[in-house]
Amino acid sequence: MNANQPLIIPRAEHPISRKMLSPNALRALYRLRDNGFTAYLVGGCVRDLLLGREPKDFDLVTDATPGQIKRLFRNCRLVGRRFRLAHLHFADEILEVATFRSAVPDEADEAEAEAVSPAAEGNAAKEERRSPRHLKSEEGMLLRDNVFGTPQQDALRRDFTVNALFYNIADFSIIDYTGGMADLESGVIRTIGEPAIRFTEDPVRMLRAVRFAAMLGFSVEAATWDAILGQSGAIAMASAPRLYEEILKLFLLGEGEKSYQLLRQTGLFAALFPGFSDWLERETDNFPHTRVGQALDRIDSRVQGGEKVEPQLLLALMFGQYLEEKGEGFRARGANLQQAVDLAIAELLEELSATVQVPGRVVGLVRHIIGYQHRFRKTPGRHPQSFLKRPGFAAALDYLCIIGEITGRERELGGWWHKYLGENPIAPAGQPAGEESAPPPAAGKRRRRRRKRPRGGGA
Repeated sequence: MNANQPLIIPRAEHPISRKMLSPNALRALYRLRDNGFTAYLVGGCVRDLLLGREPKDFDLVTDATPGQIKRLFRNCRLVGRRFRLAHLHFADEILEVATFRSAVPDEADEAEAEAVSPAAEGNAAKEERRSPRHLKSEEGMLLRDNVFGTPQQDALRRDFTVNALFYNIADFSIIDYTGGMADLESGVIRTIGEPAIRFTEDPVRMLRAVRFAAMLGFSVEAATWDAILGQSGAIAMASAPRLYEEILKLFLLGEGEKSYQLLRQTGLFAALFPGFSDWLERETDNFPHTRVGQALDRIDSRVQGGEKVEPQLLLALMFGQYLEEKGEGFRARGANLQQAVDLAIAELLEELSATVQVPGRVVGLVRHIIGYQHRFRKTPGRHPQSFLKRPGFAAALDYLCIIGEITGRERELGGWWHKYLGENPIAPAGQPAGEESAPPPAAGKRRRRRRKRPRGGGA
């Protein structure tokens, strides 16, 4: 396809209707258009609508600058330094609005921008010019990308062809600069431009390729796949907090088991979790480690059924057997049960620290999930109501039941605790179990305060 001549798909030839769009996104598109700006829907929402899937969110792109967007919408917040974006806050969703960008900085535009008086555009414009708009590391990684451009330039700088389709609110057409419609129909994930360069600019794009392939059931185009195989080790160059968020997306979107297999095939899993990956390649007591894939299967079933799975349960299930073996080693060296759990988790966190940064709150809950497992074997044990109220109890019971399904061990134990919980519901804090709380006072009636009687012999 000639990038200078985009493919225009008129409304009669595609399935997207305005009724399928978020009302907030529709209003934002119309407000931008009515104020003289070009405004499109872009990315995953267009892709999903064309595939008959329900979009997770709606992203907009426009020729309005972040400062202009902020002046147009009272509910706007400007975010990001690497990519300057506008977030429109509504009661039920947040819309992301980006300005058309160019992949290559235009020096003439930069000089002209510097010559404009900052006072003319207000504080938002001052912030936009405060730092270099386009910046790459010595290795070629994109550090800042805030050079504004045309719709064509914006499409060509996006990651994959299927994510570069525009929905034009002006005439309800689809605009395709990159061949995304053909790849969508063929079920192919393909980078825009040279794959090696695109993955060098942002290594996280390799994880996104895996996620889209697993989520959509697509194949990865050959050159894109070969580039991932050759550059998988570079994923460790991305920031550890960002990689944690990407891991959650990979494993909590309903196709975690497929993502897991693709990550291992590409070498990305070994780059993210080197010690854990080495352990997976070995056997324990002549048995391969299959529990991770089986656990991800169970998580996928829950997510596909509309159930929310918390990160701490995901991580406990992924690393559970690995942590159990580490804990047994510490127990053999004299540690008690809780010490063994703590030491095993600390060792795992040290392994992950260079690549994936797990928040401390989540780590604490994983510690509870693994540490409570020996307590479940005491039925009901001492102070069972206190046990039921401990933080992370519900996730720990979920873990017990899922591991019972996978291994066949102690399957009846989870059932026993569910039955006990049904017969002994958790009482609110400060109230003994089984005691009903006093009914609240009737609305509108205030209790009169009793006056204190004076001391002495007053009548």
